[in-house]
Amino acid sequence: MKVTFPNGDIREYAEGTTGMEIAQSISPRLAAEVLAVSVDGKVQDLNRPINGDCSVRLLKWEDDEGKHTFWHTSSHLLAEALESLYPGIKFGIGPSIENGFYYDVDSPTPITEADLPRIEQKMVELARSKEPMVRREVSKKEALETFTQKGDEYKLELISALEDGTISFYTNGCFTDLCRGPHLPNTGFIKAIKLTSVAGAYWRGDEHRKMLTRIYGISFPKKSMLDEYLAMLEEAKKRDHRKLGKDLELFAFSQRVGQGLPLWLPKGTALRERLENFLRGVQKKYGYQQVITPHIGMKDLYVTSGHYAKYGKDSFQPIHTPDENEEFLLKPMNCPHHCEIYRTKPRSYKDLPLRFAEFGTVYRYEMSGELHGLTRVRGFTQDDAHLFVRPDQLLEEFEKVIDIVLYIFKTLKFENFTAQISLRDPNDKTKYIGTDENWEKAEHAIMQAAQNKGLPAVVEYGEAAFYGPKLDFMVKDAIGRKWQLGTIQVDYNLPERFDLTYTGADDKPHRPIMIHRAPFGSMERFVAVLLEHTGGKFPLWLAPDQVVVLPISEKFNDYAEKVSFYLNNSDIRAQVDNRNEKIGRKIRDNELKRIPFLLIVGEKEEAEQKVSVRVQGEGDKGSMTWEEFRDHITALVREETAVNAQEANV
Repeated sequence: MKVTFPNGDIREYAEGTTGMEIAQSISPRLAAEVLAVSVDGKVQDLNRPINGDCSVRLLKWEDDEGKHTFWHTSSHLLAEALESLYPGIKFGIGPSIENGFYYDVDSPTPITEADLPRIEQKMVELARSKEPMVRREVSKKEALETFTQKGDEYKLELISALEDGTISFYTNGCFTDLCRGPHLPNTGFIKAIKLTSVAGAYWRGDEHRKMLTRIYGISFPKKSMLDEYLAMLEEAKKRDHRKLGKDLELFAFSQRVGQGLPLWLPKGTALRERLENFLRGVQKKYGYQQVITPHIGMKDLYVTSGHYAKYGKDSFQPIHTPDENEEFLLKPMNCPHHCEIYRTKPRSYKDLPLRFAEFGTVYRYEMSGELHGLTRVRGFTQDDAHLFVRPDQLLEEFEKVIDIVLYIFKTLKFENFTAQISLRDPNDKTKYIGTDENWEKAEHAIMQAAQNKGLPAVVEYGEAAFYGPKLDFMVKDAIGRKWQLGTIQVDYNLPERFDLTYTGADDKPHRPIMIHRAPFGSMERFVAVLLEHTGGKFPLWLAPDQVVVLPISEKFNDYAEKVSFYLNNSDIRAQVDNRNEKIGRKIRDNELKRIPFLLIVGEKEEAEQKVSVRVQGEGDKGSMTWEEFRDHITALVREETAVNAQEANV
C-alpha cells in the first residue's frame, strides 16, 4: 500500500502495517514520541493495522489530536484507579477536554477534594506498570451482558443507543471500558498527573437525572510540563476576570436579577462603550449601517429561521400574552431580525452589498452549572453584523471582514492566533439546514478567503453553525490559554428561508448571500478575555481610569481637584484619591487598581504648578507641568489607537 505523508512524500508498506511500525521505519526517536496516528483524517491507535492506500500523519504531543489521545487514556487510567479504590463504583463518561480530562462517576463512598492526592498516587503507580491499552470489538449482546454483570446502568444506557457492529471495549490492567478510542499504546507514556477539582454533574446534562461526581485532571509526558502548567494556573487565578471585575468595579451579578445576567457598573459600562465606539468607527469606514432590533420576536420568526428547532428546547420558553394567538421568544440571535430589515423594501443589484450592524442583546438558557462569570452567561450582547451580497461580491466582502478582525486583534495586542475553518460533519448532515450544493459553495469561499489573506488555518469538521460554515479565530492569551474570539460565517440558507431577493441587471429576481460576522464575538466574553489577557492592565486608551491624582495631605486636596478638572476637560479620565491616608497607602491601593498613571502632588508641585508622575508598575518618572503631562498622555493614546491602522486600511 502507498502511504502519503504531510510533506507530500510517498512510501510503500505492506498492508496491515501499524502506525507504530511506520514511525519506527522513519526513526527510533519519532517512534518514542508518537502518540497516535491520523489515517485519512481519522485518528486511531498506533497498534491498529492500516489497510490500503492512505494519507498518514504521525501525531505527537505538539498536535492537538495527540494531546487528546493522551488525555483520553488518562481518563481511563483515572477510572482504573477509582475502581480499585472504591469497589462498586459506576462510570458515566470520561472524555478528554480542552485542557485535560474528566470522568463522571457514581460512587458508593463520597469523593471529595481531600481524596484526590490518594487517587493521583494510585494513578501514578498504575502508569508505571506500562499497562497496554487493548482494544477489542464486541457484539452489542456481549457489551450488554458485560455491564449487566457489573450492574452499571450508565454504560447500559450508552450501549442501548449504539448499533451492533460499532461497539468496542478498551482494557488497561483490570479495568475494561466501553470506548471508541483512540488511545496510547500503553499507560507508561503518562509521567505526570494532577487531579485538579471535584464537581457535580447531572447524568447526560439533564437536571432531572442523578447528580454524578465529576473528577477533573490533567497529565503530561514530562514532570516539567506539569510544573509549568501549575505555575500557569496560579497566574490564571490572579488574572481571573471575576476577581478583577470586582476589584476594578466593572460588573456584578445579583441573585435577585438572576443567574447569568450581568450588571454592568459605571466603569464597566464606560469600558464597553469605548470598545463599541472603537468598532463603530471602523465599521463606518467600511460602509456599515447601524440598526436596532427588539429583544423579543414572534415565535414564528425563529421557526422560519430554524433557530427555534435548534435552540427552542434548551432556551427560555415562549412568552404568552393575553392574546392566545400570540407567542413571543426572547431573541436567541439577531440575524432573523436583520433579514426582516432587508425585506422592508425591494432591493436592486446596485444596492448590494448591504451591511447592517447592531450591538444586539440575545438570550439563551444555560444550565446553572455551566455559567461562568462573563464567559458563559444567559444574556449577552453580540457585536453583530449581517452583510447581504451578490455572488460576485462574496469573496471580497469576506476578506474585508477578515481585515477588520485582524485590525482589532493587532490594536488590542492579541498577536498569537490561528484561524479555524469550521465545516459540516460529513458523516452527519442531519444537524444542518440547506442543500449540499450551497454548503459546498460556502465552504469553498471561506477556504479561498483564508488562503488569499495568508491566514494560518486549520480545518475542523462538525464545528459549523447549523446554517453555514464559519471562520473562527482562536486566540492565545498572555499565559498561553486558547479562546475562541471572532467569527465570520457564509450563509446561503437564511436568504432562502426568508425568501430574500434582489433584482439583477437582467431584471430578474436573484437570491443574495449572507455573511454573518462578530469580531468580538460577544461583549461579555470579549471583556472577560481581555481582562485575563491584560491582567486588568488595559491599554491606556481603554483603561476605565487613566489617571489618579494623589495629594500627600488634605492641605493639597484643592490643588489635586484643579489638576483633575483640567485633565478631564482635556478628555483624560482622571480622579482624585482624597482619602485621609498616608501617601504610601494611596500609592499601593491605586497600583492594585491598575490605574496607568499616578500623579503625586504636594507643596513643591503646587508651588511650581507641576505634578510628580508615577507609572503603574514602573515607578517614578519625574515631574511635569499640567500641559506637558496632557500632551504626553494624549500622544500615547494616539499612538496606541493608530497601531496598524494604515496596514488595515482603516
